[in-house]
Amino acid sequence: MERNALCWCGSGKKYKKCHMAIEEKMQFHAEKGEIVPKRKLLKTPAQIEKIKASAALNTLVLDEVAKKIRAGISTEEINKIVYDVTTSHGGIPAPLNYEGFPKSVCTSINNEVCHGIPDENRILEEGDIINVDVSTILDGYFSDASRMFKIGQVSERAEKIVRVTEECVELGLAAAKPWGHLGDIADAINTHAQKNGYSVVEDIGGHGIGLQFHEEPFVSYVTPKGSEMLLVPGMMFTIEPMINEGSPDFFVDEDNDWTVYTIDDGLSAQIEYMVLVTEDGVEVLTK
Repeated sequence: MERNALCWCGSGKKYKKCHMAIEEKMQFHAEKGEIVPKRKLLKTPAQIEKIKASAALNTLVLDEVAKKIRAGISTEEINKIVYDVTTSHGGIPAPLNYEGFPKSVCTSINNEVCHGIPDENRILEEGDIINVDVSTILDGYFSDASRMFKIGQVSERAEKIVRVTEECVELGLAAAKPWGHLGDIADAINTHAQKNGYSVVEDIGGHGIGLQFHEEPFVSYVTPKGSEMLLVPGMMFTIEPMINEGSPDFFVDEDNDWTVYTIDDGLSAQIEYMVLVTEDGVEVLTK
């Protein structure tokens, strides 16, 4: 762009006072052979404001689930909470009818890695661990996060995998810095998981988000430090490693084509943050 023209992002600033320095730095890294994001992956100020509103609703929904989840509740009741709270605030549950997914939320219990389908006959029991993955559309903008819940008194092994998964996400977040790389996040997560005797699912990862449910880039959690896409201010994506007790391998339920199970029946845990890369660091939008 011409340096004195208004910036493409709609900030109202001249390009030289807005994105010019960022894009010159991106070009420098591209010339070194690094993977840099396309301009369309950098969210504009107006888009960020709208996405943050969606993220605030997403957090509200998860908070409501946290208040009501307990032993004896069915996963369908969790689905109803998510649907009712989301729609009563003007939102749409993003998973509902997404590529045929039949419910408003994913509920994955114990050996289910992800994409568990709520069911009125699936009753939470004392000792279960469950991932509740909520995704929201508000005014056309997307947000996404998930939490692990421990139902009553859980076993030591269940307690540990949930704790280590949370530590992995926090370490990944700490490793996420502007002008670093996605591989920095992956290395921090994978190193800590392996140190604790766990594996990280390789073929399912995080993703860009905001204008669509799933955008570029694919966010792996097993790649080396310094590899993968450059982290540029304006990028938005999820940090959501799936940590398994045993093998990282999995299989998909043949009956519903959605629910993912550990190959060896071990426990699996996942926690998801949605983050924005800023010029100063990384901002958590919903978790």
